[in-house]
Amino acid sequence: MFVVTLTYTKPIEAIEAKTVEHRAWLDQHVASGLVIAAGPMVPRTGGILIVRSGGTKEELIALLKDDPFQVADLATYTVTEFNAGKLNPALAPFA
Repeated sequence: MFVVTLTYTKPIEAIEAKTVEHRAWLDQHVASGLVIAAGPMVPRTGGILIVRSGGTKEELIALLKDDPFQVADLATYTVTEFNAGKLNPALAPFA
């Protein structure tokens, strides 16, 4: 599994101008089952994506380049891969 941390690099007004496009991009990946959960940090300085296993870190990094926030250079991305040693049974299909 992966945790993707987005850190905004521009003012929130620039982020909000691209949020509809970013959420549409997320919607397709949630629908495909790739993204398990996504949302803004509190306070809103960035966001978090929880991404299922199945692909490589390099493949995920390539996919993230299509996120409108990254296309517009509004955020930096940190991808952390981890092995879920403890997993709620409801999440087993995503591991």
